[in-house]
Amino acid sequence: MSEAVPTPQAAASVRLGLKENWPQFSLLVLINAFVGGMVGIERTVVPLIGAEEFKIGSTTLVVSFIVSFGVVKACANLISGQLADAWGRKRVLVLGWLVGLPVPFMIIWAPSWKWVIAANALLGVNQGLAWSMTVIMKIDLVGPKSRGLAVGLNEFAGYVAVGVTAYLTGYVASEHGLRPAPIYLGVAYAILGATLSTLLVRDTREHVRLETSTHARQASPISFREIFFLTSFRDRNLFAASQAGLVNNLNDGMSWGVFPLFFASFGLAVERIGILKAVYPATWGILQVATGPLSDRWGRKGLIVAGMWVQAAGLFLTAATGHFEWWLVGSLLLGIGTAMVYPSLIAAVSDASHPNWRARSLSVYRFWRDLGYAIGALSAGIIADRFGLSAAISSIAALTFVSGIVVAVFMREQAAGSEPATRTGTIAK
Repeated sequence: MSEAVPTPQAAASVRLGLKENWPQFSLLVLINAFVGGMVGIERTVVPLIGAEEFKIGSTTLVVSFIVSFGVVKACANLISGQLADAWGRKRVLVLGWLVGLPVPFMIIWAPSWKWVIAANALLGVNQGLAWSMTVIMKIDLVGPKSRGLAVGLNEFAGYVAVGVTAYLTGYVASEHGLRPAPIYLGVAYAILGATLSTLLVRDTREHVRLETSTHARQASPISFREIFFLTSFRDRNLFAASQAGLVNNLNDGMSWGVFPLFFASFGLAVERIGILKAVYPATWGILQVATGPLSDRWGRKGLIVAGMWVQAAGLFLTAATGHFEWWLVGSLLLGIGTAMVYPSLIAAVSDASHPNWRARSLSVYRFWRDLGYAIGALSAGIIADRFGLSAAISSIAALTFVSGIVVAVFMREQAAGSEPATRTGTIAK
């Protein structure tokens, strides 16, 4: 997106801040709840559909639907920032919903596991475009000083919806079977999300132009290739955030596919599995209302490091025990740790990026983060098939702990709202 200064008319009508933009902000919170609900319909029942309805004995094959989801979502994330700058945020949001509309119907009517894998590829596009736009648009609306709060509220809505839907689908499945009844929630989410996005959402590019006018002018435009390498490897803060995001979703991808099978191997009923699968994202979602703003006040680094270590503790506890009560504690720890990490990482990437290329930098970060779904599911499936489900969980726990160490070593604290070190395209050493 080329740098532009707002016109006097735009400057008079466009203002930054949560209070100034609360109607649109609230609408985007609601829409992201529907985005999260689309993932929630799969957290409890889809791995069990593979194991019980399609009689798939290999853990690696069961979690293949998460691999397709993760790879496609990561790629959709990567192009979402480019599309947002070229087409506008709203058009990309609506496109994401249009792609997501067939997903619940494909799962309901799937005659083979290949249909479920294909449905999750479409779900990956839906999540990569729609979730990316809701968070980017909220960051656009509030300005630089409330990024943590904006991200916290966005992720709160999305992951509370994941948790609530995971519980409801488990309950409905225990009463009416794995298909089709639990998936009807997804039909409602898709229709409501597409309708609200099309009719009521307004684009936020004028807010970006207003914020850009308060920053130092870039010496020259920065290409997407430069942004990709800057975010991935060359800037120490962006690198630390990208690898932590990847590992965070790596352990989430593992828990998505392996936890239902692990709990079921101990004879746990599907309704109680639904409770455990709901507690983790619900805790994660609710606490982000607090951890997002705290990252604005306390800084990002400490919350990220501690959060990765709390996640690791929850995973180790889950792998080492065989009782519902301990698994519940493990799920709570996993949710608490993720709540500390998730909004802090997105806010840290926003802090280190110039407004002119923030959407593209966030898209690169989200590419690496959501690639973790595929890597986590695939690696955990392979380890589980060879060494057992408990070994798979423990291995991912160790990797999560190491990721926290990487953040502690590489990330430098940066005040929220300060001028990014990389704003001119130079490399922060």
